[in-house]
Amino acid sequence: MQIEQAQSATIAAPTRSRKNRPIRPFVSDTAISVLGFLALVSIWEGAVSAFQVPDFVLPAPSAIVTSLFQGLASGVFVRNFLVTGFQTVAGFLVAALVGTALGALVAQFAIVERVVYPWLVALQTLPKIAIAPLIIIWAGYGIGSKVIIVALVAIFPVLVNTIMGLKSCDRGKLDLMRSLGAGRWETFRVVQLPNALPFIFAGLNVAIVMAILGSIVGEFVGSKSGLGNLILEANFQFDVARIFAVLVLLGLFGVLLSQIMGFVQRRLLFWNK
Repeated sequence: MQIEQAQSATIAAPTRSRKNRPIRPFVSDTAISVLGFLALVSIWEGAVSAFQVPDFVLPAPSAIVTSLFQGLASGVFVRNFLVTGFQTVAGFLVAALVGTALGALVAQFAIVERVVYPWLVALQTLPKIAIAPLIIIWAGYGIGSKVIIVALVAIFPVLVNTIMGLKSCDRGKLDLMRSLGAGRWETFRVVQLPNALPFIFAGLNVAIVMAILGSIVGEFVGSKSGLGNLILEANFQFDVARIFAVLVLLGLFGVLLSQIMGFVQRRLLFWNK
């Protein structure tokens, strides 16, 4: 009798585990997102057509797609995108290097934190749109001034996250390194920097998005090329469809940069998955 009960329990166990197993969704999250986007675009297209909204107020998605393909086919979008892309990436790299180096100095030396960090905070509180004209005057209308503006916009997230990451290192690990006779540089390289890398990449992910905003701000203030300059030209011509087309390019550019940052982070921080 006991054997039969044990056998029945053994047979029932997999049945219970199958019942408790979560049911897989029939539609993936990506499919739901795509379907939602298509539904929104369809509603948008139908509403513009039904209410006969003028193109200079709100263009239909079909008009935006047409403007996008025309700009790409003529090469205007490509040329200006290369300008915006270069100054965005260049400014971001400057912000990443300078922000990480300054953050390391602030975290390592108390005197640097007391003397330099308040000035960095004060610089961050200044609206970049207000100081952008000064940078344009000092550095000219070329790409150099835009790189400076991008770096100023994107540097603070990298700086703050670097400081937080380095200061969050376990005190026991630091004491162990000192007991082993390790110097400041060796302790920084072996213990503090690996601990701070997830924080640094979190700041870089924010900075890469802000870099695009800084590039467009610089082009709004004064430029002869770039996607921001195209937006201004389209605004003067009441070509709202072209404005939306440029915004689509900027959105895709931001997604691409974010994906690249995620790939680099997964490759370098393989232990932090």
